Amino acid sequence: MKKINILLSIMLFIMLGFGLSSCKKDATTSYPYNVRMTDAPGPYGALFIDLQGVEVTGDDGTAVMLNVHSGIFNLLNFTNGVDTLISSGNLEVAKVGQIRLILGSNNTVVINGVSHPLSIPSADQTGLKLQVHQTLQAGVQNSVLLDFDANKSIVDLGNGNYKLKPVIRTIEVATSGSIKGKITPIGTLASVTATSDISYSSNVTATGDFLIMGLPAGTYSFTVTPALPFIPVTQNNIVVTTGVTTNIGIIAF
Repeated sequence: MKKINILLSIMLFIMLGFGLSSCKKDATTSYPYNVRMTDAPGPYGALFIDLQGVEVTGDDGTAVMLNVHSGIFNLLNFTNGVDTLISSGNLEVAKVGQIRLILGSNNTVVINGVSHPLSIPSADQTGLKLQVHQTLQAGVQNSVLLDFDANKSIVDLGNGNYKLKPVIRTIEVATSGSIKGKITPIGTLASVTATSDISYSSNVTATGDFLIMGLPAGTYSFTVTPALPFIPVTQNNIVVTTGVTTNIGIIAF
């Protein structure tokens, strides 16, 4: 009888062990995930994007449609450090490989007070696919920022026709830094470029401000290129630190 009790105890222990192991295998980690959008300034009165959906694909091929704030966004409302939340949800994959933006047909650009419809290339009509390769962290709010470059995303087809060919950079804010500053005289048209191993660019706003986000930590050469008759100005050895916005002050022409 004693031997039978011992055998039953061993069998029960093994079964419990298998049960716990099974529970551990079935448990999944959920990663809260936000997608935000910002824009580099461009020479337009407005740029309206008809956002309908956001899909995230893990590196294992699993695709998830996030909760999206669908509607028409004027991207020029989100420049110089201003951004907006466009979608959120929970992922069960630890690595994001791709984000797909699904756009509607009501995309327009305003130039000199006139609104022009924007056609979308056939290759992008099923969605704009952005490569991300982002590793997520458990227990925190993971985010990615989509930096929409309005200046490079509008193609003039002639005869008053324009095409939307989006140029979008994905930024992991938690692992990058920024450079900001101001130029005078205010109203001068200019572009700014930060260069290390790779160059990152933006435009100066109508108020003279500039901000380049999503810069990997390192040392940069920073150039402001104004419209003629002014000449470019370069500052060297600008140090960028993760999580910090480096203010290089006022650059005068």
